[in-house]
Amino acid sequence: MVASVLIFIGWAFLREARKILAQPVSSWTEDVNADCAVVLTGGPNRIREGVELLARRSVQKLIISGVNPQSGFRDIFAHWPFYRDIHEQDIILERRSRTTYGNAQQSLPLVEALRCRDVVVITSRSHMRRAMNTFRAEFPSGYPLIPRAVVSGSVQPGWGELATETVKSLFYSSWVY
Repeated sequence: MVASVLIFIGWAFLREARKILAQPVSSWTEDVNADCAVVLTGGPNRIREGVELLARRSVQKLIISGVNPQSGFRDIFAHWPFYRDIHEQDIILERRSRTTYGNAQQSLPLVEALRCRDVVVITSRSHMRRAMNTFRAEFPSGYPLIPRAVVSGSVQPGWGELATETVKSLFYSSWVY
């Protein structure tokens, strides 16, 4: 009995890890256009990708979700002086969420208030599967969500990062989506 349970857990873990690794790095290969973008904080290159989309006018509004309550935009994005074409009023800092689930819950009212018809979700490649499944569970059915995966270190996540994300994804799959 114990062996069967361990085999099932191992199978589920490997299956989920493969799905996570199947997520392409879309920020290098695809152009996107949407009304808004939501950046999920917690890793490198995510905010920069959102600001780049805003600067190129690929999105009209940028929501940065999970920002430290004491931080302003200039605190979390040191490169802002190089982006003279962006306006800080087009960037909304969501400061209440601390988890992926919170990102989705707290972003939805902002997306609705901004009247966004579609949203680009920006996070790391390894986090994208869980983020998209969580946003799909929280947003209205059929709402257009566009994944935008960025590299946060190397293209292939390390074993520790992959294992952590796989465990979180398995947990979320039974609780959130």
